Amino acid sequence: MLSSLMNGPLMYVFLLVGFVFLIKGADFFVDGASSIARILKVSPLIIGLTIVAFGTSFPELAVSVTSAIKGQNALAVGNVVGSNIFNTLMVLGFSAIFMPVLVQKNLIQKDLPFNILISFVLFVLSFDIFFSNFGAQTSNILSRGDGIVLLSLFVVYMFYVVFSALASRREFEEQTEGDIKQMGVVKSIIFTVCGAAAIVIGGDLTVDAATAIALHWGMSETLVGLTIVAIGTSLPELVTSIIAAKKGECDLAVGNVVGSNIFNILLILGVSSVINPIELTDPNLLVDMLVMLGISVMVFGISIPKKIRRWEGIILILMYAAYMTYIVLR
Repeated sequence: MLSSLMNGPLMYVFLLVGFVFLIKGADFFVDGASSIARILKVSPLIIGLTIVAFGTSFPELAVSVTSAIKGQNALAVGNVVGSNIFNTLMVLGFSAIFMPVLVQKNLIQKDLPFNILISFVLFVLSFDIFFSNFGAQTSNILSRGDGIVLLSLFVVYMFYVVFSALASRREFEEQTEGDIKQMGVVKSIIFTVCGAAAIVIGGDLTVDAATAIALHWGMSETLVGLTIVAIGTSLPELVTSIIAAKKGECDLAVGNVVGSNIFNILLILGVSSVINPIELTDPNLLVDMLVMLGISVMVFGISIPKKIRRWEGIILILMYAAYMTYIVLR
């Protein structure tokens, strides 16, 4: 219905409005859901690793699921891959510039390798021509079965997160007793419901406007997903990590990036492909997924000394600039 209104300057207005709804909706959702968890006496650590992590990835989820329902699947995949590349290079890069990022041992031993593993799994599942029946497959499809595999891995990861949280629950509660806002019950519910509604509306507006812009400028849906939509829906992660780094909470900055990337691949693409199998018609996605996998391995390597320094942050940002130049010119 809104698509018919998106002509000329209006499509840019709708894109901006969509981003505002996405970002502010995520803010309200996280605040409301976190407050409800506090009222129900749920561990603050579990709040941070589940509700808040889910909340910061909700813009990507809204955009990708809306894209899948509308059949604009290249935008859904491009949004996730583009968001993960942006998170890894730009969010970590800017965080390291503000304050050298200290990386916890658990992230190096478990979360970062798991992120590499699922990036490779997504690559294998997405390109059936190369990996299925020795080339017998004639098209690349992220099928419902592939989506179930991704969602199953997501469940496994969430069990690991919850059990890890419970193991250190008492210590974390003592350290973060006053860190999370608590509101009244009614206000918490209003924030959560209105935030979720704003995210859904923002996702719909963003998809429609981004598609209109792509058609207007002759750009592919994949390119729009990798650039405009990916950057816009990653702004919550960028702001959160920079603020965390400035406050010296470096583990939160890195954990936010890694957790968001894992949510994006397993939950968002899992749900999207179960709703509507995703046919990958753009051969450039092969390169983009290899870039995502390669920088995941690289970040793991530079994290082994348990610190990402300022000069390494600058290199990450320059790599993203080079990548943006490449995808715009190709």
